[in-house]
Parts: sequence; C-alpha cells; structure tokens
Amino acid sequence: MSTKDYGFDTAQIHAGYNADEHNYSVSPPIYQTAAYDFKNVQNAKDLFTFKELGCVYARVGNQTAAILEERIKALDGASAVLAVSSGMSAISYTLLSLTEGGGAILTTPYLYGGTVDDFKKTFPRFNIRIDTAKNIETPSELEKEIKPDTKAIFIESISNPNGFLLDVEAIADVAHRNGIPLVVDNTVATPYLFNPLKHGADIIVYSATKALSGHGNVIAGLIEESGRFDWNNGKFPQFSKKYWTLRDENNKPRSFLEVFPDAPLCFQIRRHYLAYLGSTLSALDAYLVLIGLETLSERVAKQTKNAEKIARFLAENEHVEWVRYASLKNSPHKKLAEKYFPKGVGGLLAFGFKGTQLQREKFIDNIALFHYHVNIGDVRSLLVNSPQTTHGELEPNEKITADIPENLIRLSLGLEDPKDLIEDLTQAFNKAFA
Repeated sequence: MSTKDYGFDTAQIHAGYNADEHNYSVSPPIYQTAAYDFKNVQNAKDLFTFKELGCVYARVGNQTAAILEERIKALDGASAVLAVSSGMSAISYTLLSLTEGGGAILTTPYLYGGTVDDFKKTFPRFNIRIDTAKNIETPSELEKEIKPDTKAIFIESISNPNGFLLDVEAIADVAHRNGIPLVVDNTVATPYLFNPLKHGADIIVYSATKALSGHGNVIAGLIEESGRFDWNNGKFPQFSKKYWTLRDENNKPRSFLEVFPDAPLCFQIRRHYLAYLGSTLSALDAYLVLIGLETLSERVAKQTKNAEKIARFLAENEHVEWVRYASLKNSPHKKLAEKYFPKGVGGLLAFGFKGTQLQREKFIDNIALFHYHVNIGDVRSLLVNSPQTTHGELEPNEKITADIPENLIRLSLGLEDPKDLIEDLTQAFNKAFA
C-alpha cells in the first residue's frame, strides 16, 4: 500500500518514513549534523544541478525535517512542503516571496495579533503594502478591493482569538479570477479538521508550535503549496527568472519553474530565504513535531469535544456576556461550520466576561487548572485575556475592526476531563463575584 492510499490516522504515523532507509529505527532519527558527506564527485554534481534531491547543508534542510515535510505533504495532499523554525517565519517568508519587487497583500481583519503587528511594522520596510479588506465576509464585493499590484489574499481558516470562519471557496474564486493565490493560515484547524487545498487554497502556512505538535514544547512552522497555481501568468516574474545557481549539467541557467514546476514557491523560499536569512527548523525540533503529529487526530477530536461542552456551559452562565464558537446554534458562522468543518471547529473559543475589569482580573488570578499563557493547541487547557496579551499589539481602532472587545477571554481546550474544567471555571467565577 502506498502513502497516498493511507487513511488520515495511518498517514499521521507512517507517511514519509521508511525504517529501512534509516538503519531500521522505529522512531525517526534526529540527524544532529551540520552537513552531509557526498558519496562521490558525481553525487555532488547531481545534487547541485538538482538531478538528485537530498540534504547538503543543514541550514537549508536536514533529514529529520525532510521526514516531517513528507508527512505533512501526505496529510494535506500538497505538492511540496517546507519546514521552518516558526509560524511567523512561515508567514513572512511566504509573503516576502510572493511580493518580491513590491506589491500588496489583501487580508482579513481577523488575524493573530503578532501577524497584524508583523504586517504593520515589517512589510512596509520592504515596499510591501498590507490592505485590510472591508468585504472579506462578502466575497461578491471583495473583488473590488483587489488592486493591480495585489499579489495574494491571506486569511485564517479559523481565526484567532474569535474562531470566526470565512467562505474559503468563494474567496479562492475571487483570487483566481484575478490571477493571484489564496494563502490560508490553517494553524487552529490543522489538517485533521480542514484541508484548505481541497477548497481552492493555493498555499497553506502553519504554526506547528500549536496543535500540530500539541505539547507546548517546540517552536516550528510549515509552508505548503498545491502545485496547481499558474505562477507563469506574468504577475510573478521571480519564479520564471533564470538563475546561475539553478544551472543544469551544461551550465545553462534555469528558473524555479523549469527545475521545480510543481513546487516553485517552496523551493524558491528554501534556496533564497531559508538559505540566506536562516530560520531553519532544527532536527530536534522537527523530531518533536513528528512525535506530536502521531496523535494529532486523537488530540484534536478530544479538544473539539471539550470545547463544545465548555462553550455550552459558558453560553448558559450568568457571568458570560457572549460566547464565540462557530458550532453553537446561534453562531453567525454556523452554516460555514456545517459546510467546511464536519468534524467540528476545534478547541479554540472566546467569551465575553460580564463584569468589571477588577472582577475579570480576579477571575483569571483564581483559575487553578487552566494554564494562563499565550500558546494554543496544547494538551493542557489554556486561558488568556487576549486583548491585553496576544492581541495587545493592536491599537484601539484595530481591535474594533477585528471585533476584539476588552472583556474577551480566549480558551484553548486541552485533553482534561471536561467536568474538571467546568468546576475550575465555576470556582473562579464564584471568587471573582464573591
């Protein structure tokens, strides 16, 4: 049976790895080395002219990371995957590649705070404009916001912290009618709950720090491409430009489209950005992601069930103003949840604390079982006051646009017994309002 025939649960454990290629080690080895010996002169020639693909120098990839790349490639059905050292590296490298020479990215206001701050502070220094769409929830009107220099649309499949959903297929159609790719940050959903490539997306980015690895012990990122986008449409000359470093055995310069026709984006980022700006995923960190990935479906399924129970509990609590979780019957995103997320909408939810700032802070200080910090997707349940922490970079007007009120509290549900989680929230509410 080939990898492509594996079911999801099998692929997350076995895809991309053959023990007989690694001294019959049951668990993928950690290749802690800076470089790799060539077999002979011909092997070196083949590697440097891309007749053969393999590891040469660990700054541009190591074999442990290569196993991770192949496994994620199988789970999402991508044409290529590139592992990097963080989710922010995945976002930054992808958008820097797409906008070489200047241009704009059209994006949603519903984004992780670090992404917003990155867009605001870093990209303008590279002559890249970030346009926040006013009609991201109305794709029929979104086309009006695409300008001649727009190079991509960037969205989150499940937004952080609100858990908002968008009509991915409709947005992809808008992007493709205008000759630009749709980039989806699929961090919260993971491949288990949602596959953007099956719904028209061209590129996926992940913070593998979160639910993909799932144990709060590693920082990592991933970039994927579908292999279906037409990079030769005139908007992206960086992929058809010929480079001496891509020359063939006859010293003829070639382009990324010539050498890697199904994966020019990932290989361009690997050869230019990863090679010269760094942000390499270490072998040890790649190994930690691989080990976490083996239980992805089991973890996310349980986290989703826990989130559904906690969301219902909070919706009936007198100290809660509102709950944002797309599968709730009164959610404005309920239809999109049914269309795109038949397995559920994950372990992330937000609620509005009905009380004073002092009571809200007292509630947080009295939480005992939930961990109070800024990560998500952990096996442990996490709680944080996002407007003051994870989205503290947003200015007041940006919080209004992103619909992040000051009383928002974000929960990332773990694998504990939901009864214990509800008891912890209840005792904290009681103490806050004592």
